Amino acid sequence: MRTSPVWSPQQYGKYADERGRPFADLVGRIQADDPATVVDLGSGPGNLTATLLDRWPGATVHGVDSSAEMIEAAQPLVSDRLTFEVGYLREWTAAPESIDVIVTNATLQWIPEQLDLLPGFVRTLRPGGWLAIQIPGNGDAPSHAILRELAATAPYAQYAADKSLRPDVPGPADYVAALSAEGCSVDAWETTYNHLLQGDNAVLEWVKGTGARPVLQALPDELRVRFEEEYGARLAEAYPRRDFGTLLPFRRIFAVAQKEN
Repeated sequence: MRTSPVWSPQQYGKYADERGRPFADLVGRIQADDPATVVDLGSGPGNLTATLLDRWPGATVHGVDSSAEMIEAAQPLVSDRLTFEVGYLREWTAAPESIDVIVTNATLQWIPEQLDLLPGFVRTLRPGGWLAIQIPGNGDAPSHAILRELAATAPYAQYAADKSLRPDVPGPADYVAALSAEGCSVDAWETTYNHLLQGDNAVLEWVKGTGARPVLQALPDELRVRFEEEYGARLAEAYPRRDFGTLLPFRRIFAVAQKEN
């Protein structure tokens, strides 16, 4: 039986502009002129997926996400050109050479064997098709280090210690090697965004929608409140709020590959 965190589209939607910047930067590097079929693997609530309709007015776009809650949130966006389904990236497949563009944004970091999935993705691309990947590369940031440290202490550890762990993620060079081996030309890079967040304990609100959610979900109700208070206090110290807001440095890794014709 497959299990995954119950994601909250509302919590994830906080700071939507900041979360959307890497997606826009990723898509901006795809040089597909007039694709017919575009797939977004890890489409979340669909708000970013929907922007692909304007990027490629002649395309049909299909979003896939493992979270039923996210797919439900995306339903108001459905049209004759935009559809969504619940699906697991480890199992996702399509007919060979049937897709022009695959985008996967802030999703593959959850899958330890993600590099093993890339050949299958490339096989589904038509000759000249594009695969575009973005993942967070901030596993050593204070937000994550504090989460792991706190989740490994009593009384939280018995419920949440393993939920705080994340697989090591590939760097740009790893993507270049893996995708070049599949006959693609590859552009890979990394960027550190300095997000200026508004609101009280803004970094806590940010990570509650993503990295901290599996830990919070694993804890019993009475411990979840206590954990959030302790975690929030440590985050507020690590990321102090200034008059202009709270600065969150966030490293992200990108790879854009074109399949050979």
